[in-house]
Amino acid sequence: MDQQDNLGRVILLSTVAAIGGFLFGFDSGVINGTVDSLQKSFDSDAVGTGFNVASMLLGCAAGAFFAGTLADKIGRKPVLLATAVAFIISAFGSGIAGSSAEFVVFRILGGLAVGAASILAPAYISEIAPAKIRGRLASLQQLMIVIGLFAAFLSNYSLAGASGGASEIFMLGQETWRWMFWVEIIPASIFLLALFFIPESPRFLVAAGKESAAAKVLSSLSLADNVQKKIDDIYSTLEKDRKPKFTDIINQYTGKVHPIVWIGVGLAALQQLTGINVVFYYGATLWQAAGFTEADALMTNVISGSVNVIFTFVAIALIDRIGRKPLLLIGSLGQAVMLGVLALLFATSPVSDAGTLQMQGSTGVWALIAANTYIAFFAFSWGPVMWVMLGEMFPNKFRGAALAVCGLSQWGMNFVITMTFPILLASIGLGLAYGLYAAFGLVAFFFVKKFIQETKGKSLEDISRELQ
Repeated sequence: MDQQDNLGRVILLSTVAAIGGFLFGFDSGVINGTVDSLQKSFDSDAVGTGFNVASMLLGCAAGAFFAGTLADKIGRKPVLLATAVAFIISAFGSGIAGSSAEFVVFRILGGLAVGAASILAPAYISEIAPAKIRGRLASLQQLMIVIGLFAAFLSNYSLAGASGGASEIFMLGQETWRWMFWVEIIPASIFLLALFFIPESPRFLVAAGKESAAAKVLSSLSLADNVQKKIDDIYSTLEKDRKPKFTDIINQYTGKVHPIVWIGVGLAALQQLTGINVVFYYGATLWQAAGFTEADALMTNVISGSVNVIFTFVAIALIDRIGRKPLLLIGSLGQAVMLGVLALLFATSPVSDAGTLQMQGSTGVWALIAANTYIAFFAFSWGPVMWVMLGEMFPNKFRGAALAVCGLSQWGMNFVITMTFPILLASIGLGLAYGLYAAFGLVAFFFVKKFIQETKGKSLEDISRELQ
């Protein structure tokens, strides 16, 4: 696409796809304010509570893996429609759950939807966006994720404030934590309706041999008379006469997985290994362990969510100007330093007989500042840039398959980190746990420096050809 792209329509379609990111964020963040209430309601121990929180991530891993391959077979749009339905059912079911087992089933279903949305929304946006603003548009996904997280934090705080606590009765004789899940039904229904009005990805249509349908979509995205040229360009990066398939990630000459896929797997895993979702999933529990009250801890989550949103806008402003790689490098070091500060503050604070930290004087304030600075570094670097890179760094002929593998890596590592944090908290304490996450920040810096190639300003077809 050239200077005459129909940017208004491209932005509108990108925004609709990015609503999946909002639900991703909301579904991930809503659990934050319900952890203690779930433990009380289902009478679960530390391991059981960890699994209640982390169970969604099993679904996320499966959803991300199968969504990529399904999207290459039946299209991006049908799979996105299925994710919207899954979001609605999961939100309703999580709220009515009467046991841990029932709750876990509905959370895994929600995870399938989150995993699928995490992969398909940035891929769809990348496939309809012009190269010059593709980074900013693909970053809409992360912006909507953090807005969804913020909305979940604000919703949890407001509901708990209105009822007197997450375990208290709110409306219709139901505990407040149940309503925290039911709120999600509203945006999920909006997503489902909006998806009916977006077209299929033109790159999928070309790969499926539906050239006339692809031409129609491309004509609606571009005001220029270059549709056939674009179709020919897409064809040049695909295997002729067949759709992409999962085994395309294996180099036919060497018999090994393409190196770019392993790089994507590493990038996806490292985003989680720096501990970001420990802050978001266990934020309320974390700050209560640091001596904050439940109300103060929930308000702290709202503050953190605000920081996340603000600095994601910084990423959108910078990603197509200074590039993807510089942002990842800066973010890696910034996160490592701030996590190191948190580790030091937590490790040097006394612990009460009840096992909670007793942060004295201004220590709690400094910990809060360090945590939010860490979130700021993540929000303008690894948060959005990882998803942007995954959406554009793979060739057209195996993008869906590569995204499936990378999604499995990202959500699998997310599960490991989320499941092990309560165990680390109970065994080695906050200080050493955060020191471990800080070390991975340094690993991430050297990984990016050695393996990541800049994709700023390049068309997806140019990137594909460079990798052939």
